[in-house]
Amino acid sequence: MLALGFLGGRLLGGANGNGAADAPAHHSRRIVHTAGEAIIAADEGSRIVLANPAAARMFGVTAQEMEGSPLSRFIQAPHGADAGPLDYFQADGRAGRRGTDYAGTGLRAGGERFAIEGSIVDTAQDGRTVYTIILRDVSERQRVQSKLARSHDQLRQLSSALQTIREEERTHIARELHDDLGQLLASLRMDLSLLTEACGNTPEAMRLIDGMDGNLLTAINSLRRIATNLRPRALDEGGLYFALRGLRDDFVERHGIACVLLADEAELRLDDQASTAIFRIVQEALTNIARHAHASQVTMNLYRLNGELLITIRDDGRGIREEDLEKAESLGLVGMRERVWALQGEITIGTDDTPGTRIDIVLPVREHTV
Repeated sequence: MLALGFLGGRLLGGANGNGAADAPAHHSRRIVHTAGEAIIAADEGSRIVLANPAAARMFGVTAQEMEGSPLSRFIQAPHGADAGPLDYFQADGRAGRRGTDYAGTGLRAGGERFAIEGSIVDTAQDGRTVYTIILRDVSERQRVQSKLARSHDQLRQLSSALQTIREEERTHIARELHDDLGQLLASLRMDLSLLTEACGNTPEAMRLIDGMDGNLLTAINSLRRIATNLRPRALDEGGLYFALRGLRDDFVERHGIACVLLADEAELRLDDQASTAIFRIVQEALTNIARHAHASQVTMNLYRLNGELLITIRDDGRGIREEDLEKAESLGLVGMRERVWALQGEITIGTDDTPGTRIDIVLPVREHTV
């Protein structure tokens, strides 16, 4: 880029007729005019003193028409009069693939506006400053980026809709299991108690009845566990805090891993959407720990600060590798991220100075009002 700025300065002298161009200047002019990228040079008054054919094609004119014209004829002028060449780009802010790229708006001969990027450097030439600008038409790239962004938003919306449908189905199935099948099993156990009183006079009958009662009790407990995994009743009846306590207790009982829950019930009074999402996030984190971490201790800390809910889940296991975070098959992590992003939150998963894995989540929350 510095070399091109120097070329602009050298070419200015030849273009203005201040003596015949020497051989290096002539060679420099030929390089600029055959370059594939649009190149223009402007003086301190924002008047174009050099334009190559690529620049002329970009704006739909000839190079001769560009030379001598104000820069504002081809690049949208910033607010205010007497703008220098740098102002045509810096007014819109730095935005490009390189640190020297600035965003701007080009103006074609027919009046069409289009997005451009400009890399610009200034050089001194005979006491004057010459600005060499390399321009790129990025309108197509922006259209593709916009299309990708819309597609990404649609996928996010689809993911959120699918999670909502899935949660509704979970709730429906859990309620059916608890209210219908659960009551049926409880009724059978009561009938079995009556049968014991009527026919349990022999050791053989008592053995069979005790076995049937044990099987029924196992079925009832299994049914409760399945229904709770689908949709814990505590989430609807008691709120997020009590649902998390039940999740913690079940995790400790099933996996033998110590788990500490640090939270205040008053700070976890959230609406149903947020409560469900947070419960599922914590549930997925604990599932991953049980499956992969080989941990002996888990700490879950949930608290509010400045209108946000901060969630930290830490374990002392073997930790998570960087490459595992981006695996396509890591659906649990993907689901956690999607739930957090659906709530306009932020999630960080990784390791710190201590052994194990740390999950930090920040969610904007509003207190649930009944």
